[in-house]
Amino acid sequence: MKHKENVKNSFKCAVLTISSSRYEKYGSADRPERAEDASGKLIWGMMHVRGCEIVHYELVPDNLEMIKEAFKKVIYSDADIIISSGGTGLSPSDVTIEAVNPFFEKEIPGFGELFRYKSLEQVGNSVMLTRAVAGVARGKVIFCLPGSPNA
Repeated sequence: MKHKENVKNSFKCAVLTISSSRYEKYGSADRPERAEDASGKLIWGMMHVRGCEIVHYELVPDNLEMIKEAFKKVIYSDADIIISSGGTGLSPSDVTIEAVNPFFEKEIPGFGELFRYKSLEQVGNSVMLTRAVAGVARGKVIFCLPGSPNA
């Protein structure tokens, strides 16, 4: 069980919320409650309860270059886990996956599959429209989730 021997017991987490409507209304916010960001607040709370230190929160509009820059910033930070919310759908403005994919050294395809399976009961067949993904970049685990807290 060599893998378990190397597991850290505390993690630093970065949270990115991708939402043009929130960004236009609140600009750059450093905490989810300042942007009325229900998904970001939920992620923040869930990670905090699990003992993670939140080292970064950022609100980013649905802009490919700005999303890439936000991911680059946290990938090169001291965060161990990066969780983004929003921009995983199929509309033309949903570009989170396109922004993060070039950073992935390894993808975790089972995450998206499990996410959609677990969400099926709550949201029904529309779950197939999400492109929730996970991967690893520079030793950090990245999870890209839909923007809806109900997903």
